[in-house]
Amino acid sequence: MISTKSEIRNPKQMENHNIQNSKQYDLEDRTLAFAREVRSFIKEIPRTIANIEDAKQLSRASGSVGANYIEANESLSKKDFVMRVKISRKESKESRFWLSLIDTANNSKLQDKCHGLIQEAKELMMIFSAIMRNSQ
Repeated sequence: MISTKSEIRNPKQMENHNIQNSKQYDLEDRTLAFAREVRSFIKEIPRTIANIEDAKQLSRASGSVGANYIEANESLSKKDFVMRVKISRKESKESRFWLSLIDTANNSKLQDKCHGLIQEAKELMMIFSAIMRNSQ
Protein backbone atom coordinates (compact mmCIF):
# COMPACT_ATOMS: atom_id res chain seq x y z
CA MET A 1 0.00 0.00 0.00
CA ILE A 2 1.29 3.46 -0.90
CA SER A 3 1.71 5.54 2.22
CA THR A 4 2.56 9.04 0.98
CA LYS A 5 1.33 11.25 -1.80
CA SER A 6 4.85 11.60 -3.20
CA GLU A 7 4.88 7.87 -3.95
CA ILE A 8 1.67 7.97 -6.00
CA ARG A 9 2.37 7.70 -9.70
CA ASN A 10 0.13 8.73 -12.54
CA PRO A 11 -1.02 5.96 -14.91
CA LYS A 12 1.73 6.74 -17.45
CA GLN A 13 4.43 6.46 -14.77
CA MET A 14 2.92 3.17 -13.56
CA GLU A 15 2.92 1.81 -17.11
CA ASN A 16 6.59 2.74 -17.62
CA HIS A 17 7.46 1.20 -14.24
CA ASN A 18 5.70 -2.06 -15.17
CA ILE A 19 7.49 -2.19 -18.54
CA GLN A 20 10.85 -1.76 -16.82
CA ASN A 21 10.04 -4.53 -14.35
CA SER A 22 8.96 -6.88 -17.13
CA LYS A 23 12.23 -6.21 -18.99
CA GLN A 24 14.12 -7.19 -15.87
CA TYR A 25 12.69 -10.71 -16.07
CA ASP A 26 15.66 -13.01 -16.01
CA LEU A 27 15.86 -14.88 -19.30
CA GLU A 28 18.38 -17.28 -17.77
CA ASP A 29 15.71 -18.32 -15.26
CA ARG A 30 13.11 -18.63 -18.00
CA THR A 31 15.30 -20.89 -20.13
CA LEU A 32 16.13 -22.98 -17.06
CA ALA A 33 12.43 -23.33 -16.29
CA PHE A 34 11.81 -24.36 -19.91
CA ALA A 35 14.47 -27.10 -19.72
CA ARG A 36 13.08 -28.33 -16.40
CA GLU A 37 9.50 -28.42 -17.73
CA VAL A 38 10.70 -30.36 -20.78
CA ARG A 39 12.36 -32.92 -18.54
CA SER A 40 9.22 -33.21 -16.46
CA PHE A 41 7.20 -33.74 -19.65
CA ILE A 42 9.64 -36.39 -20.90
CA LYS A 43 9.16 -38.40 -17.70
CA GLU A 44 5.43 -38.64 -18.44
CA ILE A 45 5.41 -39.62 -22.11
CA PRO A 46 4.82 -43.21 -23.29
CA ARG A 47 8.00 -45.27 -23.60
CA THR A 48 8.10 -46.13 -27.28
CA ILE A 49 11.28 -46.51 -29.29
CA ALA A 50 10.54 -43.33 -31.24
CA ASN A 51 9.66 -41.32 -28.12
CA ILE A 52 12.83 -42.43 -26.35
CA GLU A 53 15.01 -41.31 -29.25
CA ASP A 54 13.09 -38.06 -29.78
CA ALA A 55 13.16 -37.35 -26.04
CA LYS A 56 16.96 -37.65 -25.99
CA GLN A 57 17.23 -35.04 -28.73
CA LEU A 58 14.61 -32.85 -27.04
CA SER A 59 16.42 -33.01 -23.72
CA ARG A 60 19.70 -31.92 -25.31
CA ALA A 61 18.15 -29.11 -27.34
CA SER A 62 16.07 -27.69 -24.50
CA GLY A 63 19.06 -27.59 -22.17
CA SER A 64 21.22 -26.03 -24.84
CA VAL A 65 18.85 -23.06 -25.15
CA GLY A 66 19.75 -21.82 -21.69
CA ALA A 67 23.36 -22.96 -21.71
CA ASN A 68 24.10 -20.95 -24.84
CA TYR A 69 22.26 -17.92 -23.48
CA ILE A 70 24.45 -18.06 -20.35
CA GLU A 71 27.48 -18.27 -22.63
CA ALA A 72 26.19 -15.25 -24.57
CA ASN A 73 26.02 -13.23 -21.38
CA GLU A 74 29.64 -14.16 -20.65
CA SER A 75 30.84 -13.46 -24.20
CA LEU A 76 34.00 -11.49 -24.84
CA SER A 77 32.76 -9.67 -27.92
CA LYS A 78 29.57 -8.49 -29.54
CA LYS A 79 30.11 -10.94 -32.40
CA ASP A 80 30.41 -13.84 -29.94
CA PHE A 81 27.29 -12.62 -28.10
CA VAL A 82 25.23 -12.55 -31.29
CA MET A 83 26.50 -16.00 -32.33
CA ARG A 84 25.51 -17.53 -28.97
CA VAL A 85 22.08 -15.91 -29.14
CA LYS A 86 21.68 -17.33 -32.65
CA ILE A 87 22.52 -20.77 -31.29
CA SER A 88 19.94 -20.32 -28.51
CA ARG A 89 17.35 -19.43 -31.13
CA LYS A 90 18.33 -22.46 -33.21
CA GLU A 91 18.05 -24.75 -30.19
CA SER A 92 14.62 -23.27 -29.39
CA LYS A 93 13.53 -24.12 -32.93
CA GLU A 94 14.95 -27.60 -32.60
CA SER A 95 13.15 -28.11 -29.27
CA ARG A 96 9.90 -27.13 -30.94
CA PHE A 97 10.57 -29.66 -33.70
CA TRP A 98 11.25 -32.55 -31.30
CA LEU A 99 8.21 -31.62 -29.21
CA SER A 100 6.04 -31.84 -32.31
CA LEU A 101 7.29 -35.39 -32.94
CA ILE A 102 6.58 -36.74 -29.46
CA ASP A 103 3.65 -39.17 -29.40
CA THR A 104 1.39 -38.40 -26.44
CA ALA A 105 -0.87 -41.41 -27.16
CA ASN A 106 -3.94 -39.15 -27.30
CA ASN A 107 -3.53 -38.24 -23.63
CA SER A 108 -5.15 -34.80 -23.40
CA LYS A 109 -3.12 -33.79 -20.33
CA LEU A 110 0.15 -34.61 -22.11
CA GLN A 111 -1.05 -32.95 -25.33
CA ASP A 112 -1.83 -29.75 -23.43
CA LYS A 113 1.55 -29.80 -21.73
CA CYS A 114 3.25 -30.42 -25.08
CA HIS A 115 1.38 -27.54 -26.73
CA GLY A 116 2.38 -25.27 -23.85
CA LEU A 117 6.03 -26.24 -24.28
CA ILE A 118 5.82 -25.68 -28.04
CA GLN A 119 4.38 -22.22 -27.34
CA GLU A 120 7.19 -21.44 -24.90
CA ALA A 121 9.78 -22.58 -27.47
CA LYS A 122 8.17 -20.22 -30.03
CA GLU A 123 8.23 -17.33 -27.56
CA LEU A 124 11.89 -17.98 -26.76
CA MET A 125 12.65 -18.02 -30.49
CA MET A 126 10.97 -14.62 -30.87
CA ILE A 127 12.83 -13.20 -27.87
CA PHE A 128 16.18 -14.37 -29.21
CA SER A 129 15.31 -13.00 -32.66
CA ALA A 130 14.56 -9.60 -31.10
CA ILE A 131 17.82 -9.68 -29.14
CA MET A 132 19.71 -10.44 -32.36
CA ARG A 133 18.00 -7.61 -34.24
CA ASN A 134 18.74 -5.14 -31.46
CA SER A 135 22.34 -6.28 -31.12
CA GLN A 136 23.44 -6.00 -34.74
